[in-house]
Amino acid sequence: MARVGFLGITAPDCAAPPPTCQAMAQGLQDLGYIEGQHLVIEFRSAEGHVERLPALAAEFVQRQVDVLVAGGPEAVLRAARDATSTIPIVMVAVDYDPIALGYIARLPRPGGQITGLSLQQLEVTGKGLELLKDALPQVTRVAVLWDAVSADQFRAAAEAARVVGVQLHSLELHDPPAYDYASALQAAAREGADALLVLRSPLFGRDRDRIMPWQCSTACRRCSQAGCGSRQAA
Repeated sequence: MARVGFLGITAPDCAAPPPTCQAMAQGLQDLGYIEGQHLVIEFRSAEGHVERLPALAAEFVQRQVDVLVAGGPEAVLRAARDATSTIPIVMVAVDYDPIALGYIARLPRPGGQITGLSLQQLEVTGKGLELLKDALPQVTRVAVLWDAVSADQFRAAAEAARVVGVQLHSLELHDPPAYDYASALQAAAREGADALLVLRSPLFGRDRDRIMPWQCSTACRRCSQAGCGSRQAA
């Protein structure tokens, strides 16, 4: 029976495999490959800890999986590639360019050990800054919440900021999974940030209830300063 290893970096409180892993299992079933009959899919997550990825990839190599799937940010594929030069790797590249980074020569018929697909959403980061500036032209300083998982997005935001004409204040968070949001957001307030841009990371999705109150209070303050009208009850 074939053995497939799926390496990911989902949030610590996400016990179930991510949608990409579930979709892969369903796609294989549609092709006649039934999990438990023709193959076994093993899922491992770094639970937001990038530094855990190499050990998890090495574990799959020791278990002699037939295929290793690397789903998520670039750090996942890097760990898989560094762990083996012989096991075929299927990437689901999210928010990075595997061609520019030298993992493959091209997406169609890439040759070599690595194949898969790329889900490029980096332009969404720049578009978010554009929309923010269009909605609130007076905004000049934007605090950006990011971590090791969203590092490529932060670089894209920095490039977009120069075009849009805003100054970014970096709020890089360390030591997952217990991020110190209070200190980061207090630093943004001290620096006079007009808005907060939260990049895409599994941990930010998990902790959205801790982040959104600051976003809402900042938006209300900026709206008040801009003279936004209020609606009165009839």
